[in-house]
Amino acid sequence: MLRIGLTGGIGAGKSVLSDTFSQCGGIIVDGDVLAREVVQPGTEGLASLVDAFGDGILLPDGALDRPALAAKAFRDDNARGVLNGIVHPLVARRRTEIIAAVSEAPGDTVVVEDIPLLVESGMAPLFPLVVVVHADVEVRVRRLVEQRGMSEEDARARIAAQADDEQRRAVADVWLDNSSTHEDLVGRARDVWNNRILPFAHNLTQRQIVRAPARLVPADPTWPEQARRIVNRLRTACGHKALRVDHIGSTAVPEFDAKDVIDIQVTVESLAVADELAGPLLSAGYPRIEHITGDAVKSDARSTVSRYDHTDDPALWHKRIHASADPERPTNVHIRVDGWPNQQFALVFVDWLAANPGVRADYLAVKRAAESRGRGEAAHYADAKEPWFLDAYRRAWEWADSTGWRP
Repeated sequence: MLRIGLTGGIGAGKSVLSDTFSQCGGIIVDGDVLAREVVQPGTEGLASLVDAFGDGILLPDGALDRPALAAKAFRDDNARGVLNGIVHPLVARRRTEIIAAVSEAPGDTVVVEDIPLLVESGMAPLFPLVVVVHADVEVRVRRLVEQRGMSEEDARARIAAQADDEQRRAVADVWLDNSSTHEDLVGRARDVWNNRILPFAHNLTQRQIVRAPARLVPADPTWPEQARRIVNRLRTACGHKALRVDHIGSTAVPEFDAKDVIDIQVTVESLAVADELAGPLLSAGYPRIEHITGDAVKSDARSTVSRYDHTDDPALWHKRIHASADPERPTNVHIRVDGWPNQQFALVFVDWLAANPGVRADYLAVKRAAESRGRGEAAHYADAKEPWFLDAYRRAWEWADSTGWRP
């Protein structure tokens, strides 16, 4: 099962995406519907709202008077916080019940969770993929006034109370602009479904990873932003079992050409803990690569942890590795033990490259030669670089010693 988080500002067009994904076969869990359900007459939610905001939010038949509630709940941040503190936990509990009920569905099931306040509630890292629908503020105001009958003042107040575009972009794996026509948005939504979401779901079911070609591309200024989303996702999936989560590899070095693969290192206290993370990481979109259990061993291994420093124990180069099932975002997730030489080298290598332009130029030349000899195969590409790494390992630690580097 693949869970998708769908969000967007009020009036942006979430309902169009939700309807389209439903027509494509997605199971829709609508946050707005749940929010209404949990405050029906006779519910715990409605009773709590009355306690907080008074009987004036009720209609004569005892149902919730939504405009009356909005007038009180959106007047300031404190009132809005009270509203969210009542409704959000109840919606989350109901959502959990629904997801549990569909989790055993056969095939490449996709659950689309339509959550208006996904960003504001900090829920984005819970999802392997987040889709955001966007429209300019003035377009949204016009829609709210013309299609929902809101006053312009109320529409602008609702928009201002939600996350802004920058906050939504920070969590968006897919950004769909809805400033054009209904038909245009539907067409792009179907394209995302057929070419990204469905393959992603299938890969997860089959525990297949996505392999990027061994081809260098110009440095992408969005790599750090993409890595932050992945790091947050992995921190959430791993919880307290992750001692730290870091963006490593060439894409972590500013303005450095690389393969379009995000490498992340999750540091744990033992390989046993790494094995415990196989399930959570699969649910987050990262199947395990079973046949890879270690890194290339370097002699006279180094670490800032004295008991692992200058050791030749090959067992200290063991690791676990997962990779993304998302066809549009190749990612490697290396799980290494705290203080072991391979965990330390992954960290020092990025800092060494970033601090030394000459080393970057040298390594880039090596990568280009490896790309030529590797013929697009990742294994050949990696093998072609390994002789350079043997000397680079020594040089990186000489730099670390001279600068007092610490992870």
